[in-house]
Amino acid sequence: MALLCYDDARTPELVALRRELHQMPEVSGDEVATALRVAGFLAALDPDRLVTGLGGHGVAAVFDSGLPGPTILFRCELDGLPIREISTLAWRSRIEGKGHLCGHDGHTAIVAGLATALAVRRPARGRAIVLFQPAEETGAGAAAVIADPEFASLRPDFSFALHNLPGLPLGAAGIRPGAFNFASEGLRIRLEGKTSHASQPENGKSPAAALCALVAGLPELPARMGLDSDRALVTLVHARLGEAAFGIAPGEADVWATLRSVDDDLQSGLMQAARALALESARAHGLAVDIGTEDRFAACHNDPDATACAERAFQAEGVSVVAVDKPFRWSEDFGLFGSVSRSALFVLGAGVDAPSLHNPDYDFPDDLIPLGVRLFERIAREMCG
Repeated sequence: MALLCYDDARTPELVALRRELHQMPEVSGDEVATALRVAGFLAALDPDRLVTGLGGHGVAAVFDSGLPGPTILFRCELDGLPIREISTLAWRSRIEGKGHLCGHDGHTAIVAGLATALAVRRPARGRAIVLFQPAEETGAGAAAVIADPEFASLRPDFSFALHNLPGLPLGAAGIRPGAFNFASEGLRIRLEGKTSHASQPENGKSPAAALCALVAGLPELPARMGLDSDRALVTLVHARLGEAAFGIAPGEADVWATLRSVDDDLQSGLMQAARALALESARAHGLAVDIGTEDRFAACHNDPDATACAERAFQAEGVSVVAVDKPFRWSEDFGLFGSVSRSALFVLGAGVDAPSLHNPDYDFPDDLIPLGVRLFERIAREMCG
């Protein structure tokens, strides 16, 4: 069993860091102050290398044995959400309209705690890297980090991450090899016709019928492709027809949908089918159409060996393990690290009755911090000695 260097006496310091970050949430791409705070924390640990500005505002610290061996990366997220927090906690967000309502502040504290343990005792072989990634919530951060020229010298053999999950018992863990999180992407469809006076709609070209066809047809695409909701789904998130004026027959409409699939190939096919439906609906009603996408997330697929290593860490810590019978339909841009390394993502329960992620009253449970640190350190010590 690996000898751990994490000192529980440091937990109050990590809790304080978490609550400090909770009060100053910054949304995707704007994590300037958060990155500075994290970089300062890491610099005090005297890592063998400290990298800032990675993929935007990303920060990484390298703890190097100086000997041949694997490179193991542990990743967390820096960004908050553009959601107003409604809690009355003493450490609630001080920035109106923004909040750490997904637990990235807690994940950051956990990986910071891992860094403290690695600073006490470097890996016996290879390297361990802690990565504080920007812009997870938009799906842009992992891609930007991996595309950064600095990443070539950090490229890991194995990558690990965790995400807290309300609804599971506090401190329980869940993992499975293979498919773990859906791929997802946002689809924006704009239909353009011609406005007219509401008394003479025949003089215009209304997109109303095409809009209705898309509102009805997009959610049915997975079924038409022979896919059930455990493999793919389309969720309408926004629709708008013309202006709110009784005197104008509409000339434009917008439909937004989020498309999700269990793997990247299915996702590609689902997106293609959605584009085809938009083009077909526009053509049938003589409309112009503009199609755009954003918030693209790759599917997360857990490597069997990385998964087994995480499971051994659960066992060593006496963690209760819950069965994960099928992939989670929510997305995590950690999935992209599976394209450059053997990777595994696991979940830690935030409590059965805890508010859901992205709820305005959500708060990360501080009791998960020392457990998360110990699990990550056990993985690091097993792989790097």
